[in-house]
Amino acid sequence: MISPLLGLKGSSNRQQIDDRLQYHPDVYEFYTDANNFTPEGYQHLDEAVQYVQSKGVSKIVIHHPMVFQKWHSEVVAPEKCFPELYRFIETSTEQLISLAQERNIQVLVHGGYAGKEVQKMVNLYPNVEAARQAVYDRLDRFARAGGNHIMFENSIAPVFAYGHPEQENEILSHNYRLAFDTSHCFIEMHGDNQALQASLKHLREHVVHYHLVDSLGQTHDSLQLGKGKIDWAPVLKLLNPNATSIYEINLRDQSNCHEQIESHHYLVDLANKLAQGA
Repeated sequence: MISPLLGLKGSSNRQQIDDRLQYHPDVYEFYTDANNFTPEGYQHLDEAVQYVQSKGVSKIVIHHPMVFQKWHSEVVAPEKCFPELYRFIETSTEQLISLAQERNIQVLVHGGYAGKEVQKMVNLYPNVEAARQAVYDRLDRFARAGGNHIMFENSIAPVFAYGHPEQENEILSHNYRLAFDTSHCFIEMHGDNQALQASLKHLREHVVHYHLVDSLGQTHDSLQLGKGKIDWAPVLKLLNPNATSIYEINLRDQSNCHEQIESHHYLVDLANKLAQGA
């Protein structure tokens, strides 16, 4: 049984950072957007990383931007059809890898996102296997460039999803460092707790970071722990004790991480009960 880490997420905005730092987190994950990749925005992000480090937080993850212009940052997007999106993903990932190596931190890149948008991109390939291979080819390049500073997160899309043993075996064959979002897997498995647990167990040794987030198992709802249908007691036992984690919860107010803190209290209470045999 592991003792849950306090992992919090916020932007590079000082107000958000200071709100999180008052709780003395073990892990801080930066949300980024396209503005962080202008020269001024990149310098601001670097300074924010150093500020968090100066406050004693050594475990830092930077989440690659979710959106560029009107598109999600889908690595499956073919260069010939989406040249600007393709180039943005390339250059922003290169910048983040450089920053991660300089500051000894981590970069998180999504293997995919979800919805009709990614399906349209997948349909540009001969079949889903070809689309998936295009994702692997690109992630292979990023993995070689990033080494132990980069990880890849699961989606709710056919190109990089957890929960399907055969696809998980494909992913494992690439020896990627994995980020595991519990809600994404739970939704992909249509609210099946046993399937979520099987995936956590199967991928455990390759997971270096978790997004701990609840869900009703139908859509991307990003709920506070205990507010959804995930059975957290077995999940807690299946987490890799060497991995970091954060609570990636929808907040009512981005300057107040209340829902993340309440999620941590929920998990700590649960861990204490399990340790006592309750």
